[in-house]
Amino acid sequence: MPSIEVSGARLFYTLSGKADAPVLMMSNSLGTTLEMWQPQLAAMEGRFHLLRYDMRGHGKSDVTEAACSIATLGQDVLSLLDELQIEKVHFCGLSIGGVIGQWLGANAPQRLKSLVLCNTAATIGTLDSWNERIAAVEQGGVASIADAAIQRWFTPAFRLASPGAVAPLQAMLLATNPRGYVLLCAALRDMDQRKLVERIHLPTFIIAGDHDPATTLEDAKFLQGRIPGAKLVSLPVAHISNVEAADQFNAAVIEFLQGIDNRA
Repeated sequence: MPSIEVSGARLFYTLSGKADAPVLMMSNSLGTTLEMWQPQLAAMEGRFHLLRYDMRGHGKSDVTEAACSIATLGQDVLSLLDELQIEKVHFCGLSIGGVIGQWLGANAPQRLKSLVLCNTAATIGTLDSWNERIAAVEQGGVASIADAAIQRWFTPAFRLASPGAVAPLQAMLLATNPRGYVLLCAALRDMDQRKLVERIHLPTFIIAGDHDPATTLEDAKFLQGRIPGAKLVSLPVAHISNVEAADQFNAAVIEFLQGIDNRA
């Protein structure tokens, strides 16, 4: 399994698709692994060189004891790119992956061709809501919050109609190391990037869910209003848009990225 040591943690990653094509790096949500991007592979691998990775504490990457911040997770991305000798990427992140994307866009724009920010926000949740979730996981494991998470992730109609699509995401969540989950909850709790996003001056595409209770359409509009020239599309989904509306998601992202590459 390919993995790279970054700042005291080994990160698992995978490269696929066209080796001579522009690199599209995909960063997943809290409580999932790089496998959450499975619905994108068939559409994307013929067009891009895909770099997916498990952030620290998740999937096959290391769980660390030390606390980490969004800046730590952003530096992990930069270290991974350095080790792989990749100069620039299109960066697509969902939820906390999108939070990392915001940090990169403001702090390392020279490493990015563009940003795709999916179901994310400049600040997420409240101090109390994160502390309650952390306490629940520390006491009862990730299983104690799994049902509530799945309800946030997918609309009731999708959960009923597509259990086969929901099941892999639920399995990823239940397999997440509790310590790794708590570390990233704390990073999100302590994150406020409402001023930071004003420093982003990259081609940016924002995807929101009309029924997303975690990172709302209003959150997406805030990002659009702070990032010059950002484009926004909303899909009739909840939080995990790349699964619930995979075809629409894929078409929208491909159209945006090809427009960037064609201008390059």
